[in-house]
Amino acid sequence: MVVVAAGAGYRNALTPGAFLWRYFNDQSIRTLTGHTELVLAVALSPDGRTALSGSFGGNVAKVWDVTTGKELPSLMGHTHHVSAVAFSPDGRTALTGSWDKTLKLWDVATGKVLRTLTGHIGPIFSVAFSPDGSSALSGSHGNETPKLWDIATGMELRPFAGPASPVLSLAYSPGGRTAITSTWDKTVKLWDVTTGKELRPLTGIARHVASVGFSPDGRTVISSDAKALKLWDVETCKELRTFAGHADYVVAVAFSPDGRSVLSGSVDATLRLWDVATGKELHTFTGHVDAVNSVAISRDSRTVLTGSVDKTLKLWDLTPYLPHT
Repeated sequence: MVVVAAGAGYRNALTPGAFLWRYFNDQSIRTLTGHTELVLAVALSPDGRTALSGSFGGNVAKVWDVTTGKELPSLMGHTHHVSAVAFSPDGRTALTGSWDKTLKLWDVATGKVLRTLTGHIGPIFSVAFSPDGSSALSGSHGNETPKLWDIATGMELRPFAGPASPVLSLAYSPGGRTAITSTWDKTVKLWDVTTGKELRPLTGIARHVASVGFSPDGRTVISSDAKALKLWDVETCKELRTFAGHADYVVAVAFSPDGRSVLSGSVDATLRLWDVATGKELHTFTGHVDAVNSVAISRDSRTVLTGSVDKTLKLWDLTPYLPHT
């Protein structure tokens, strides 16, 4: 099995037999087609009705009707690949990050650019709105620390103090006062968003961490770790549990909004659902025929959207496999 890194995407050269098996055993409920190159990032609107995606090629963020799977008018304005996408908490605006080193704030209803945020020195691969929607974080593959932005003005609020390193992933805590980042120098750090100062690093990180995320209660974080996932205690920064089962590198992780399960996308072309309490795998979803680069979960924890190197987005129903109450 040959894996080729392609920016934020990871290619998986499946054998012909594995390709055909996954193609004919597609467990997704809908496939969204229209991208001509690998999909780098996906997001679901808060009401679950609209999806965003960014990819290599086209220099646009695509907008989708989740119910019908139809493509809506794209968000056009970037001059290079769109590699990060996020909806605001109220769903009225969206933020995109691009290889053109800019972020753009969009009016989702009209598709118009409201604001362009400049200042990064490298391609942007991570964006996140604060829980109240007043600010946003972004990280680039330039040799720099994350940036904090004021959404109302488009101005950078403050720098983050610390060694500069390309940012692989970032996320806000549910309360918005803490952020977590994973960087190219093989560190995962917690930050005080108000001051921009580092709080503490997670202990025992020995590899590049492609994806990180907070639990809904903010007490734990999930991270990728080669072919596994790890659950960490925020207060002590110590590992609590490992989730093992993928056959290749994990590149996307996300907590369900109810906090009872986590999802992971991998270079092995699968999406997997895990029970947080036990660390056990609940289900493996097949259907993509190449690496699963991005994962987004609906607010009711029942539907998942994935983006893949196979140029498609897929929707999945988690309901039959969720942990019992």
